[in-house]
Amino acid sequence: VSDTIRYLSLHDNKYIRYFPGHTKRVVALSMSPVDDTFISGSLDKTIRLWDLRSPNCQGLMHLQGKPVCSFDPEGLIFAAGVNSEMVKLYDLRSFDKGPFATFKMQYDRTCEWTGLKFSNDGKLILISTNGGFIRLIDAFKGAILHTFGGYNNSKAVTLEASFTPDSQFIMIGSEDGKIHVWNGESGMKVAVLDGKHTGPITCLQFNPKFMTFASACSNMAFWLPTIDD
Repeated sequence: VSDTIRYLSLHDNKYIRYFPGHTKRVVALSMSPVDDTFISGSLDKTIRLWDLRSPNCQGLMHLQGKPVCSFDPEGLIFAAGVNSEMVKLYDLRSFDKGPFATFKMQYDRTCEWTGLKFSNDGKLILISTNGGFIRLIDAFKGAILHTFGGYNNSKAVTLEASFTPDSQFIMIGSEDGKIHVWNGESGMKVAVLDGKHTGPITCLQFNPKFMTFASACSNMAFWLPTIDD
């Protein structure tokens, strides 16, 4: 209704708190893995820092363009992707002093960044785009390690890419309902899985503890490993 973020209790299906402040659509949301803080990024070109216990924003950053953002697995730093061409790393305790590292990439006119995720070991950052490729970069140096492509995304859909929990593999859905999996170290494609999805797979999440994951278009599929006889 008003680009306000809502905090929903699944237990009784009620909103516990509203977080007003953004003036345009929220396009990025990341919960701290260690405490009650979260960050949000919006098309109003701001990133806001919040505490679940307070409706007021705890910190505000103005950017030059559309943001994507994410906490690292330790909850100590967060990364902001700005203008689809640079990644800025901020220390949570002193983010008002500005980023402690900035990695500039080559701007690609054909697409924009739609997501940013850290691997569980904190060493890698995965940048999703609404084009036909995703990028894997070194979280410390910012060097591009691999660019993964070869999946279908002709209509500029926001497809969610994911790491496996051991940080070894990267996977993304495609608009033709298939899931592509790469080895993050070698950059080689290791599998293409057919989930019989009817539309673009816009969500893909790996279970943090077990060898299962879920993929969704307008319907949802749960995946289990098979052990060949």
